[in-house]
Amino acid sequence: IKHKGFTLVLTASHVVSGQPGNAYYAIKDNEIKKMYLIYSDEANDIAVLFLMEEFENLEPIKFNPRDDILEVGEEITYSGFPASDFVFYEDGSVKGILTGDMGVGKDGEKTQNYQSGIEIFAKMIILAEGCRGSLTKIIMEKFDLKKDSNPQTYGIGIKELWEIDPKKSKAGKIIHTIGWPLDNATYGGSWIYHLDKNLLSVGFVVGLDYENPFLSPYDEFQRFKTHPLVKGVFENGKRISYGARALSEGGFQSLPKLIFPGGLLIGDTAGFLNVPKLKGTHTAMKSGILAGESVFKGFQDKVFSNTKGILLERYPDMLKESWLWKELRKERNIRPAFRWGRFLGLIYSALETYIFRGRSPWTLNNHADHRSLKLAKRFKKIKYPKYDGKITFDMLSSVYLSNTNHEENQPSHLQILDQKIPIENNLNLYDSP
Repeated sequence: IKHKGFTLVLTASHVVSGQPGNAYYAIKDNEIKKMYLIYSDEANDIAVLFLMEEFENLEPIKFNPRDDILEVGEEITYSGFPASDFVFYEDGSVKGILTGDMGVGKDGEKTQNYQSGIEIFAKMIILAEGCRGSLTKIIMEKFDLKKDSNPQTYGIGIKELWEIDPKKSKAGKIIHTIGWPLDNATYGGSWIYHLDKNLLSVGFVVGLDYENPFLSPYDEFQRFKTHPLVKGVFENGKRISYGARALSEGGFQSLPKLIFPGGLLIGDTAGFLNVPKLKGTHTAMKSGILAGESVFKGFQDKVFSNTKGILLERYPDMLKESWLWKELRKERNIRPAFRWGRFLGLIYSALETYIFRGRSPWTLNNHADHRSLKLAKRFKKIKYPKYDGKITFDMLSSVYLSNTNHEENQPSHLQILDQKIPIENNLNLYDSP
């Protein structure tokens, strides 16, 4: 919305469901300015915002989204509507995305609340789905983005947030561990972060290239909390939330091609996690910044087309000149070294970090995680301790704390493509890991 030198940046939810006092943003002279919603009239699609200039001068802006936005050729962004597929030009390049159909029942049939998905077109589609996103898998296969890279490897991170005894809280204290209770052949470790207000974040990451099909990452995490050196911090505390997520652990040598005709990859969608440091927020932000700058420059140079999606070569070039690329390359050999086991992996990591300093003339390759899993008959079942309900907890009570909500009558997002595999392969050979 162009108004008095400003370009307002809003989403549909800002207009139709915004609440007074919410902060939004405007751009003026290439600087981001904070604005506050003062009034919103959903029935008439009218909102009133005030610009905060150093919290002193208030400038009112009243607009009608339906008239003002469309008149200047802007488009409202659609928050809360997941993309389900791509829209392609005739030459196969990406034209836009298709939002998912809403109001579909568990049986796949339309309900009375059915709303068809819509096509949204853009000059450039930026995929920021995180680890192994559904759209990313489609685009990886269509454009063979992994052709020249190592297989991606994965880990699962499980996290709990606790409110602990104030006497035990040490805000700012950080603990990282590696190993126990995992065996020597399994990559993984923990973190314990003391936050303010007596809060504590504790988590455990297990590499998904483990060998023993009876290993349970969830139960390994619960058992970790019983170690004598950490158990005490949880006593008299209260667990208040739980979560889990997948991680892309392949690092530098598993990075796919980062651009495709009409789009590009950022963040953990691309695999920019620094695995040894267990940090990826800074690299995700940097990749997003460079993506934005490269797209903006593309508009300035008028490289975009109305008839096909283009390859934005500027984006990977900018990445390769940034600290992000250098950081990931420096750490590239540490994670794959643990295929030799924890002890040899630690020795090599020390050499790589302190002697070679990431400049070793070789690059260790990654392997696909599933190749490491051995047959169940080669192992004994792991007997995990019973949950005490105070420090260790069952999985169902944990999922309850994750605040994951689903409609009862909605389609399952997990689909079994071959009904024989779960029995003949997963169960009979690996005891359903």
